[in-house]
Amino acid sequence: MSSPAETTSASTRQRSARVATEVLAPWVWVLLLPLAVAWRVTSHHVGETLLWGLITGVFGSILPMAVIVRGARKGRWDSHHVTDRAGRVIPFAACIGFLAVGFTILLVGDAPRELVALAAAELVSLIVAVAITFGLKFKVSMHAAVAAGAVAILVQVYDPWFAFLLIGVGWVCWSRVELEDHTTAEVSVGTLVGLMVGGGAYAALVPALM
Repeated sequence: MSSPAETTSASTRQRSARVATEVLAPWVWVLLLPLAVAWRVTSHHVGETLLWGLITGVFGSILPMAVIVRGARKGRWDSHHVTDRAGRVIPFAACIGFLAVGFTILLVGDAPRELVALAAAELVSLIVAVAITFGLKFKVSMHAAVAAGAVAILVQVYDPWFAFLLIGVGWVCWSRVELEDHTTAEVSVGTLVGLMVGGGAYAALVPALM
């Protein structure tokens, strides 16, 4: 039987894990990251930041999340985090479809190359995640992948000091394991996908689009 102290400690860990899982969820990163990138590359021009940042954020985050939340409320998958691997088909399809539309708008609208590269890097990361999830039947953590990829891109756009945000990546990875939604291996692979695929694709695409 657990002691009161052990029960309190477990409860505190669970609360911290739930906070990390929600506050550092993929949709949050995907909404805020384009705004941060746009702010930098438009030389702090508010109008252009909102225009280009929100196009990426809305199509990459808000619209897919609306589909996911609606499906969760109808019981189509376990929650808005879609922890069941088999249930990720429609959520992944929604993410890729909406983001592809946003990418096309950025491309046709002559958006800053950094925003085009960001949307493209997100698409590449999603496709790799789909391949791992369904091709290898391995439930890669999207929380870890998106968070790690976002930090890798912020380091390139702003300053190496932004690597301190890896603390947040560690926190959200821990939260997914603590809540038993992922294993250590799944968050580790997710982190590698984010750093290598997301961050790597962005680094390669920015100069290629010049």
